[in-house]
Formats: sequence, C-alpha cells, structure tokens
Amino acid sequence: MAGVVALESLLATQTLWHAGRAAAIAADGEPTGYADLDALLPQRGWPRRALTELLLPADGVGELSLLLPTLARFTQAGATVVLVAPPYLPYAPAWQVAGVDLLHLEVIDAATPRDALWAFEQCLRSGACAVVVGWPLQADAAALRRLQVAADSGACLGFALRDRRHAGNPSPAALRLEHTRDGQGVGTWRIRKCRGGPVPAQAFAAGAW
Repeated sequence: MAGVVALESLLATQTLWHAGRAAAIAADGEPTGYADLDALLPQRGWPRRALTELLLPADGVGELSLLLPTLARFTQAGATVVLVAPPYLPYAPAWQVAGVDLLHLEVIDAATPRDALWAFEQCLRSGACAVVVGWPLQADAAALRRLQVAADSGACLGFALRDRRHAGNPSPAALRLEHTRDGQGVGTWRIRKCRGGPVPAQAFAAGAW
C-alpha cells in the first residue's frame, strides 16, 4: 500500500516516540569552544536553530566567558551577533582581546522589558543574525516558546540569560545550564535539560572565572 510507511523510517526521522528506545540524534551541535562541555552535550555543542538558557545566581559569574568563544568565531567569520538589552555595557577592549570582531557585533537597548523581549524575538526570527544573546526579565512559558520557535525559524543560536530562580519552572528551551559552585567554591555549569539524550550527571567545571 502506498500509504504505509515503514516503522524504521519513522524512527529514523524522529517523528515517532516509543518507550524504552531513544531516536538517534546527530552530533551536529555548534562547538562551544570548550571540549569538555562539548563532550557532555548530546549534540556535542550548542543546539542549532534553538534557544539555550543560562540560569544565573547573579550577573557576572562567567556567563559571557562561556559564550565568548562562540561569539568570536561567528564574528570573525563575518556573521552578525546581537546583544539585546544587556544589563551592562560590554567593555569593548576585553571583547576584542577575546577575539570578537566588533564590526559584526550589535548592541540593542530597550526602554522596557517588553520592548527587550520583542526585540529578542524579532532578531532571532529575522534570519539576519547568527547568534542573539538576550536578558529577558519578563518571560513566561509562552514567551520562551515564541523565542524557541523564532530561533528555529531564523536558523539562529539563541541564548537567554535568566535568574536561577526560574530553574524549577518548565521551559521549551532545547538546552538549560545552571551556574553552581562545587564544594571547593569552583564555578560549574550543570546541565538541567538537553535535547537528544539523558541529562549528564557530571557538571562542566567553569574554572577560574
């Protein structure tokens, strides 16, 4: 029958879920710039066309250091990277030292949290940006879902930097990392959710950030 589709074909295209077996996910993530972190992630890097959440106890715990290798690589390739409503003005000399080509870095200010969320979504959806980093102060599940859909539509890497108090709330983001500290006070990134495989028990040591 022409309408019959082989079960294995459905499984291969990841359109069917069944208990006890996970569909294979290609290891085609965007490299983070940290081999140890890539090794922990099922896609071996940041999920493409998707939203990643970084959950923070405070600003300045190393969240930008985590992203700088990615931002540097894209801007050096001539792709546009956008920061939407950062809480502090980026220090240009430090970003240059990290390898970011400032000619391809755009910073968008916003008068209100609502404006910032709108700008974040539009940049993700535009198709003109390779990476968009935003600090959404007011983003419920529906807003995050729009950001995820926008990142997919715009073939963009999206990063939402949010307060750690949201860690207990469900999120449509493909990847969620929470900044914590180990027993020696060393900063680590613990994976709370990831697409394509089980959540790793091991955390990524953030080093001396």
